[in-house]
Amino acid sequence: MKSLYQRQFFIMAGVILVSFAMLGSAFITLSYRYTVSERQDSIRNNARYIANILSKEVSVNDELGGFYLLPDRFQPAVDAVVSVTGATVLLSSQNGQIIYAAGSAGELADLSQVQLPSSVVQSIQATGSFEAMTTLGGAFSDPRYVAGVPFQLDYRGQEVLAGMVFVAAESASITEIWRAFASIFLFTSVVVMLIAFITTSVTSLKMTRPLKDMAEAVRKFGHGEYDTRIDCNGRCDEVGELAEAFNAMADSIAQAEAKRSEFVANISHELKTPMTTIAGFADGILDGTIPPEREKEYLKVISSETRRLSRLVRKMLDLSRLQSSERVTAQEQFDVSEVMLRVLVSLETKINGKHLDVDTQLPDDPVQVWGDPDAITQVCYNLLDNAIKFSYPETTLGISVVARAGKAYVSVRNHGDTIPPEEIPLVFDRFHKTDRSRSEDRDGVGLGLYIVKTILNSHKENITVTSQDGVTEFVFTLTLA
Repeated sequence: MKSLYQRQFFIMAGVILVSFAMLGSAFITLSYRYTVSERQDSIRNNARYIANILSKEVSVNDELGGFYLLPDRFQPAVDAVVSVTGATVLLSSQNGQIIYAAGSAGELADLSQVQLPSSVVQSIQATGSFEAMTTLGGAFSDPRYVAGVPFQLDYRGQEVLAGMVFVAAESASITEIWRAFASIFLFTSVVVMLIAFITTSVTSLKMTRPLKDMAEAVRKFGHGEYDTRIDCNGRCDEVGELAEAFNAMADSIAQAEAKRSEFVANISHELKTPMTTIAGFADGILDGTIPPEREKEYLKVISSETRRLSRLVRKMLDLSRLQSSERVTAQEQFDVSEVMLRVLVSLETKINGKHLDVDTQLPDDPVQVWGDPDAITQVCYNLLDNAIKFSYPETTLGISVVARAGKAYVSVRNHGDTIPPEEIPLVFDRFHKTDRSRSEDRDGVGLGLYIVKTILNSHKENITVTSQDGVTEFVFTLTLA
């Protein structure tokens, strides 16, 4: 299996090669056409240039019944063309007989006896020009690009054909510049591709190395090394974001694992205490250590501890359901004031047992809110039960509901011992009990307020607690319907 680095490198290298191949093909094709076209235009222009000069240098001899050329007059122009372009210049009569040639020495000796093909002569006479890759009927050993034009003279008031001019260039000379361009392009392409491949290799390695580090970190994390983190190295790209996301996830899992360990330790402690009591007293009764007259007293203790153990298990089941992913908060409208009153009535026995007065500040009209009525009922019950439990006898228990700015603010207030400031952030933790509650609340398991917090979090609502001068108040919010 290829590594990500190899796949990344080959993909980028392939893209570069294909891009250069397409760019090179387009460049070579266009440059070839351009250079050839430019060379051909130059040959045609040179042919017209010589023809224009010849038209002015043709002499007429009426006695001989014809005209003739004076080489010393047009020779400099022809030599200049031959020298600059490397082409061969041919002059012919009207019927295609070559009468002058300029180029290599060998060509001058051979071309003077050559008769041009009639098709060439006819093409010039008919169209005024001739262009083709041709040997001109054997004038050249290999095909050359030939451009031919006529040159005329004014004879007795009329333009008559005096002869024809041909400029011939080897195909190699036509593409010479193009080959130079192509060579430069190919050399540059090779250098650029080498640089691109090196850059691609370094870039791919740089991109994949953090991923390898992440993979190693994930493996360590999977083996229980929860303190493993990835060094982002100040990266601001997607890899840096992934590293930050992993670190955030690792922090969350580490915290969850710490809470789980603490939870297991707490639940083990909470279960151990009543079970030890039950087992000790039951064994004492069975082996006769406890006198028969006191068995009933100890059986009551066993029964009480059994009920406390049952409450603990029930609270744990409630908490498990709250934290389960299967639990979905039902969203429906209900009157939160009515819920508070129902819970208050259900706790009437406990309220009367402590001789508490109840101060209710509820609106006359219903306060409709969104949420799960059963869950919010449990919130109200836990808060009121907790307030009753820690109220001084013969004090006032206060509840209120206020609608403001799209929220319903529900308050539960009692008079009792002031919660120390350092304890307030901990009151919603699992199994948390103050020193006072550990001595007075024998029936509690330290999960009531944690369940309240969990339910309100699932509703995306808040709860706050204040305790000052013996007055403790819990306030939570609900969204108005």
